[in-house]
Amino acid sequence: MVVRIVTDSTADLPLQIATSLGIAVVPLTVFFGDDAYLDGVELDSAGFYTKLANSRDLPRTSQPAPAAFQEAYQRLLGEGADAILSIHLSSKLSGTYQSACTARDSLENPGNVPIEIIDSRSISVGMNYPLQQAALMAREGKSLAELKAFVEDTLDRTSILAVLDTLEFVRRGGRIGAASALLGNMLSFKPIISLKDGEVVPVERPRTRGKAYVRIAQLLAEEGEVEHVSIAASNDEVGQQLSEALKEVYAQEVPLYHLGAVLGTHTGPGTAAISLVKAKTSA
Repeated sequence: MVVRIVTDSTADLPLQIATSLGIAVVPLTVFFGDDAYLDGVELDSAGFYTKLANSRDLPRTSQPAPAAFQEAYQRLLGEGADAILSIHLSSKLSGTYQSACTARDSLENPGNVPIEIIDSRSISVGMNYPLQQAALMAREGKSLAELKAFVEDTLDRTSILAVLDTLEFVRRGGRIGAASALLGNMLSFKPIISLKDGEVVPVERPRTRGKAYVRIAQLLAEEGEVEHVSIAASNDEVGQQLSEALKEVYAQEVPLYHLGAVLGTHTGPGTAAISLVKAKTSA
């Protein structure tokens, strides 16, 4: 069985990795004023943060239209896919998941090729580890049901912890959710946020970036045995700072990814986050 994987650009999956694994990435759109850019296609991470620093316009984002997903699904069907697994950012943060569902339900699919769509209830590095693993498993001939079960189980064991310079960008984008409890004198803190059931929630509010990174390392250590840890950051400097803090409690290699333009729009510059996947518990 040939199962193909689809995701969206908020997975922050580098193009070369997506291409090598045969993962189709449907981009969201970032707007600066009237200028529109496809995330990760027409505007990379470095270009976005440069534009953010120099633009008078605050960026905004838009989910892909169903037609964009239809085009991706049709292409994979044309390439001989026997099934498609489509994995997307939390439906509580974007309408992207719903666009994918709409595309599937209205797709001309004469062969009735099964298309399963997963609401990850996550984002960025919370998604790209199970995505990459699922693509590797698909190459080994695993079935759609096996891949879906693997991804859902991994997502259930995945947590995200992010350090922001400010909650202002989250607030402006309307994604603040329960993290509104951290609003107030935001300049005095470097808030740590997480996702719970796909929504932004507050964790703590250390006063400095260094203390925030140490606290994330402590929270990682408290999880006990973990299967995987990765970092996503708005720039290499903050990513390396967080990586150094993690070395005190975690000896394994930690891959570092760049936060894309969509995430940057809603978290702002200076953001660094980890995704941790808890190890499976023995029955």
